[in-house]
Amino acid sequence: MVKIIPFKAVRPTRDKVSLVAARSYQSYSKEQRESRLRDNPFSFLHIVNPGYRFEKEISGIERYSLVKNRYLEFKEENIFVQDEKPTYYIYKIVDRENQEFNGIVAATSALDYENDLIKKHEDTIEYREIIFKEYLKTVGFNAEPVLLTYPDNAVIKGIISEKQKERPEYEFTTTYRDTHYLWRVDEPELLKNIEEEFKSMPHIYIADGHHRSASSYLLYKDLKALNPNHQGDEPYNFFMSYLIPESDLRIHEFNRLVKDLNGLSKDAFLIQLDTVYRIENRGTNPYKPTQKHHFSMYLDGDFYSLYLRKSAYNNDTSLDSLDAQILYKTILEPILGVEDLRNDERIFYMNGKKDIVNLKSNVDSGDFAVGFVMVAVTIEEMKQIADDGLKMPPKSTFIEPKLRSGITIYEF
Repeated sequence: MVKIIPFKAVRPTRDKVSLVAARSYQSYSKEQRESRLRDNPFSFLHIVNPGYRFEKEISGIERYSLVKNRYLEFKEENIFVQDEKPTYYIYKIVDRENQEFNGIVAATSALDYENDLIKKHEDTIEYREIIFKEYLKTVGFNAEPVLLTYPDNAVIKGIISEKQKERPEYEFTTTYRDTHYLWRVDEPELLKNIEEEFKSMPHIYIADGHHRSASSYLLYKDLKALNPNHQGDEPYNFFMSYLIPESDLRIHEFNRLVKDLNGLSKDAFLIQLDTVYRIENRGTNPYKPTQKHHFSMYLDGDFYSLYLRKSAYNNDTSLDSLDAQILYKTILEPILGVEDLRNDERIFYMNGKKDIVNLKSNVDSGDFAVGFVMVAVTIEEMKQIADDGLKMPPKSTFIEPKLRSGITIYEF
């Protein structure tokens, strides 16, 4: 039984929302960040990069405190205002490729995370969880929702469709050419209907935001322990999420590039591969696999198809059948010596939305020795691995939609 609740979001005023909304800080180049900070005084980047005002890089607790100060300034200047009533927020994104995403921004339960009603499929790094938890504890708000997915539901779909016939609270297009819409849902009957529909679900799944949800859970544990009058309905018991139906989720692959062949010659490398794969040289024409357990490899100016030999690998679990795991267990670890997929500086990940020619260019430049291309993980694979309590290798999925920060803000 999944619990979600409406909340009183802090939001930009209608006239400034397009100026406030920002992609994740890391997704901008240095030049792009500097341009937005210089030319747009309303950008959310001013909040998360408070050192810009002082023309210096600031980190740690000092930065967190300044982030809180910048946030309070945005509220004092009425760039941000808070809704008066608890609300669900229907949020729609239409991207530059005309893909449409429809969902609900709500507060989801930290207890559901603890009890595995919110299921995970990806490992997290402990120090990153702790750092972001301390950040949240200092600033007192979260401005980017975790992306969760739920089984398609006719009642919720109907509520969303009806609400979208009204004039949206927000409608704006970004320079990235995606268009965003937001509708407020605060009618008591609709609030109850949405809450009841989620209560009928045995569990939902994290699609993107494993570290954010883990950090929010750690924050909940800390603040609960510090509160002798803990009741269970305090804001820290929940974290902000964007919930979309499974049919709206878009999953792309993450391809791999490795800097060297681990001391092997090209021929010696291919001979070792031959024990596990049927190999065919495809020449210079880009080759992209279309089936599970098939891989594309780019090496020394040529593309190769690699077909897994069934007799050479055992698929004992749902994780074993995942292509990212197969690539790791048959090539990256035993042949190329890449053991730590998170921290080894010899491996680089490229999301599958980028053209395969981009991968080729990175090898041709000499920066990498070899590249591997996979097919995307399916929603069924992702759910099965989560249901089995297993975790995918890092960078197994590149999931859309990618959300903007600063459109709805959750305070605790």
